[in-house]
Amino acid sequence: MSPTLTDAILGPALRHDPAQPLLTFYDDATGERTELSAVTLANWAAKTANMIRDEFGLSPSDAVAVDLPTHWQSAAILLGTWWVGGDVKPGPSDSSAALAFCSADRIDAQQADEILVADLTPFAQGISDLPAGIGDYATTVRAHGDRFSGPQAGDEPLPGHTTAQILDLAARETKAQNISSGDRVLSDRDWEQGENLVSTFVAIPLAGASLVQVAHANPATLNDRASSEKATKILH
Repeated sequence: MSPTLTDAILGPALRHDPAQPLLTFYDDATGERTELSAVTLANWAAKTANMIRDEFGLSPSDAVAVDLPTHWQSAAILLGTWWVGGDVKPGPSDSSAALAFCSADRIDAQQADEILVADLTPFAQGISDLPAGIGDYATTVRAHGDRFSGPQAGDEPLPGHTTAQILDLAARETKAQNISSGDRVLSDRDWEQGENLVSTFVAIPLAGASLVQVAHANPATLNDRASSEKATKILH
């Protein structure tokens, strides 16, 4: 089986320091701070992958729309989708997508066969009053196992890019930014831009570094946050 993008992203941390923070997420608009170790993030990703395969019957290279803002739940969904071999299509789904993940305010933009809504709260409590036919990610995913043994990688984990091409782009980025194992990198880059997704969420863990991701960043507090999180590098 060909290794997936998720194997490459989670592998370094799971091998060397699985209990240490891999992703620390801040949202300056809501005050949220959520920290996930490699083990915790892998468990969420495994639950997501099992759900996608077992509940929705998706196969490698099926299109999955991820229409979500930068958030730790988005990270789990991306990793789970890649792990099951899905080809992620960032943004609203069209009719070619078998499944779409979105936030509650983006439901009307989706055309996928199946739609799951992520509540984007710190503890993934779920949403109880969704329209008929729309699923709740947090409630659905919890019923699935937190270990995954998956298929081969999909054709294009991101549009126009194979797994090998994405890993090459990520390696070039970490080399250009001089990011290496043991670094703690603070970023306020928006993952909804595909290039930012590769340069931060993919590249930083791939290098063996940990990521402090800030959504809706307040520039006035960013340097203090970098200091309190012991960040060794900042990416804008």
